[in-house]
Formats: sequence, structure tokens, C-alpha cells
Amino acid sequence: MRPFHLVVPGPLDQRTGGYLYDKRIVGGLRAQGRAVTVHELAGRFPLVDGVAREAAAAAVGAMSGGLPVIDGLALPAFAGLVDLLPARWVVLVHHPLALETGLSVDQADSLAALEHRLLPLAERVIVTSHHTVEDVAAYQVPHARIGVVLPGTDPAPLARGSGGPGFALLCVASLTPRKGHLVLLEALADLADLDWRLTCIGSKQRDPDSARAIAAAVVRLRLDQRVQLIDELDEAGLAPFYDGADLFVLASYHEGYGMALAEALAHGLPVVSTNAGAIPGTVPPSAGLLVEPGDPAALAVALRQIMTDPSLRDLLTAGAVSERARLPSWDDAARDFSAELDRAAK
Repeated sequence: MRPFHLVVPGPLDQRTGGYLYDKRIVGGLRAQGRAVTVHELAGRFPLVDGVAREAAAAAVGAMSGGLPVIDGLALPAFAGLVDLLPARWVVLVHHPLALETGLSVDQADSLAALEHRLLPLAERVIVTSHHTVEDVAAYQVPHARIGVVLPGTDPAPLARGSGGPGFALLCVASLTPRKGHLVLLEALADLADLDWRLTCIGSKQRDPDSARAIAAAVVRLRLDQRVQLIDELDEAGLAPFYDGADLFVLASYHEGYGMALAEALAHGLPVVSTNAGAIPGTVPPSAGLLVEPGDPAALAVALRQIMTDPSLRDLLTAGAVSERARLPSWDDAARDFSAELDRAAK
């Protein structure tokens, strides 16, 4: 098996869905006996700076004899280096960079133009959902050169729930604009007559301005007695929060898959989320209620419905429990990723 080089922006051990995916794929491929070298690039991404470009150039010089796989978040640093890459190279796209929430129009246009130029040059593009296939194909990448490798999900015990009398809502997501925390808080402000509490767990350092805005909104909307913001936790730290939750909620503007949503399903939790990006492919109608992104009124209606209708809640919980058995494993993901690498290396 040909060795490969995975290029990621910054440390691999960061706790976002994209980095967790990359880390588990690396571990799975190494367990298969595949040689993997990880290149952790310094600098700023995806709006790259000089440090990032220099780190990418150094990585190119260290990748001879193997198949380069560039995480899409790092791709902008290679804009001027593609002629120096080996003849065959691969891009791993979690979701197109231009779809990130919070970018200016100029920034989004610039990233879209860059992806439109570079993605068709890759020997193969690996994506993490069937929905993202079409996002990438829109950049003139032939469908035949796009492969889907869904994230795995670890088996998990069924959540025991809060035990009442109110509802324990859980949101696991970095405090960034794309995750829609402000929309969620606005929706919950309209549900003051119901008995609920929300725990949000996610990095406050990834986007400090967004984290501050979310904390300020909690106070402004007078939700500080009901909403708790907790910095990111590892699997062991997250486990008791999943176990004590009654409902998982995520108001994202876009997801390339939604690993936290799959984790919620693995615990048998019903979901209220949006129909953005790949979420409908991750959360079936039997396990959750999905609304338009950016619509706090619609989100409030869905939350009220599930919190006030026990029969609906039981139905969606049963759907989530049923869905657990259909979630792919990380062994599945590593096997499929290895097959994609073999296709690219032929």
C-alpha cells in the first residue's frame, strides 16, 4: 500500500468535527498497516497568511514518495504550489470553505474562486457526505472523481435523560457563527413558559468574538439562569452530559455531515436541528425535527412541539434508538478511505 501524507492546518488534536474525523482516519489507516505522515501547518487558515504559505511549501518538500492528501481547510495555502505537488494528490473536503458562516462577501467569493480553480486539479476529492458531492461538483469536479467517506460513530449507551420535571437540552458545537447559537438563544427566549435548561459545550477559543457575543446574548435575553456555556470537553467529559440530556439541539447554518448529531443519535436522543447542508442525510425524519436555518421562530415552534407532545417525543426517541444500528463505524470509514486512496494512486 502506498504511503500517504495528510496535511492539516494546525495541530491534529483539535476538537472539531473535521479534526476528529482526520485523527480517527489516521488511526484507522495506521491500524491497517498503512504508513501515514501528518503535516501540521503553522499559520492562519483559511484566509492564509505568509506563515501558512511557508509551512505549505515546506510540506511539499517533505512529501516525495507518497500520496498527498490535503485537508480542504489547508488548501488555500497551496494556491501557488500546485505545480510543485506530485502528479497525483487528493483533497479532503468536509464542506466547501466558501460556505462558512461569518465571511464577508469578498472573502466568500475569493475562497469560492480558489476552490473552483484548485479542486478540479486534484486526482480525487474525498467528501464526508453525499450532500457535499453536489457542492464539490458545482466547482466543475467530475462526479467520477469524488468519493464519499462518511464519518464513523462510536457505539454509546442510551441516554438515561434528566428524569424531569423539566427538559435538559444539549448542544455540542464550537461557539462559531456557523453553529447558530444566537438563533437558538432567540428561539429559547420565546419559550420562557416552558421548563427547560440548555447546556452548550464547545470551544470558546476558536472564535473569541463569537463566544463573547453568545455570552452577551445569554444575559441580554435573560437566560443566564437557564443556559450554561461550557468549554470543549473530551469524550469522557461529554459522556455524562449526553447521558443526562433529554433532547439534542443544533441550529447550524451548514454542516458537511454533523458528527455531533450522529453522536446524539448514538445515545438515542431525539434531535431538533436545521435542514442545512448534509443534516437531513444524518438525521432522518423518524429521529428529529428539522427547520430552515436562521429562523428562530420556526426553531421555537419545533422545540415547543417536542417538549409539549409526549407521544411525538416518544416516537422520535424510538426513531433515534433505531437509527443507532445504521450509523457507520470508524472501521467502515477507515476501510472506505483506504479504498479512495488506492483509487487515487492507480
